Amino acid sequence: MSNVTNNERPDFDEELKRIAQYVMKPHEPSKEALETARYDFVDSLGCALLALRYAECRKLLGPTVPGTQVPHGARVPGTPYVLDPITAAFDMSAMIRWLDFNDTWLAAEWGHPSDNIGGILAVADMLSQQRIYRGLAPLTMRDVFLAMIKAHEIQGVLALENSFNRVGLDHVILVKVATTAVVTHLLGGTETQILNALSLAFVDGQSLRTYRHAPNTGSRKSWAAGDATARGVQLALMAMKGEMGYPSALTAPKWGFYDVSFGGESFKVSRPYSDYVMENILFKIAFPAEFHSQTAVECAFKLHALVADNLSQIDKIVLTTQEPAIRIIDKTGPLYNPADRDHCLQYMVAIGLLFGRLTADDFEDERAADPRIDALRSLMVVEEDPQFTLDYYDENKRAISNSIQVYFKDGTHTDKVVVEYPLGHRRRRSEGIPLLLEKFKANLLTAYTALKSEEIYQLCVDKKAIEAMPVNYFMELLV
Repeated sequence: MSNVTNNERPDFDEELKRIAQYVMKPHEPSKEALETARYDFVDSLGCALLALRYAECRKLLGPTVPGTQVPHGARVPGTPYVLDPITAAFDMSAMIRWLDFNDTWLAAEWGHPSDNIGGILAVADMLSQQRIYRGLAPLTMRDVFLAMIKAHEIQGVLALENSFNRVGLDHVILVKVATTAVVTHLLGGTETQILNALSLAFVDGQSLRTYRHAPNTGSRKSWAAGDATARGVQLALMAMKGEMGYPSALTAPKWGFYDVSFGGESFKVSRPYSDYVMENILFKIAFPAEFHSQTAVECAFKLHALVADNLSQIDKIVLTTQEPAIRIIDKTGPLYNPADRDHCLQYMVAIGLLFGRLTADDFEDERAADPRIDALRSLMVVEEDPQFTLDYYDENKRAISNSIQVYFKDGTHTDKVVVEYPLGHRRRRSEGIPLLLEKFKANLLTAYTALKSEEIYQLCVDKKAIEAMPVNYFMELLV
């Protein structure tokens, strides 16, 4: 009995070609996309600097072998480290993601496209120093912003209609894919080299979501993006050395990504790659919390004055939300660590009701020991509002609605407080951007003197100055 397999190598999968062609094609983004990219960058930088306050983050940073010296290496903001670009990519994106305070994208899949910045910035810094050494012009921060727009678009468009979490895969696969494509292009890769690198990213084994969900929620969710963007840099560097690719990495029967890891389904991509994701990115401005809860916490803030002094009189608290929030952050029972708490809807709402604020320190053990938090959690009922879910998936709305209503033992109740669009939503940009810049200013002060913080801040809010600045000079300022 013959079992002959046709060994003719096919052309590269169409979706890989679409991504590679988008990355290769010169692209002049919209004014809104470029301006939003700058805000996204400074916000992510501030998040990274704030994370340095936390020992659990700091312990993961620095060279793999202490004392390693890397000529023309990539600098890590707020630290003395000069590292190879793979390690620097890990460090920067782990810092950006550590406190769950950077940007967010919500669709069939969710994620944080600024997680790609670690890979982009590490390679841009290294390349700029190498180019200067060879007498060439360095990359500018505008180049970084343009690369961010493309990385955001790749990650976000693939997430619009394709749910990786429903097959058990973590969304950081999209960070790896986006970083791989964009960094290979930054390195001067041809379309074939980008295709080779992309195919390697999909052939990889992918991260499971185990570390994001009860009963295993843990700190890996804070460095998983660093791991993904670092792997993207590594694969890009391998492709630039001539490492071969695998043309049907997605579609190969039985052995390809679709059959092995995606339930036999192919990707659905209805929107062309352009500027859509950066223009519509969601910022976390007021507090660090998983984004499906952001409007719920805003509701809690509004009820704080009515509830905080009447805790013993509460009969129940009804939280109405969207289906994805129930799937990800509706959590009862013990919470074991900060990563567990910042992915618990009830915990975050309880903090908001009790204190009228939510900070990174509120997820630490000292705050969690307050018995009133679990007492309030035990009174909460979480329900889905089908309209909230529909509005969440509506591309023209992209709402992330939540509501809270508190019922008291005497039969009275508060009004039902509803917030549809969080402060960081595109529909609230005029309200949110000034507060985002205040957040950035405050985060700078956690790492630098007042004088240096002001220097960095003034540079970053000056559109022309920051876009024109060579990447290596900017990174020197941050060391």
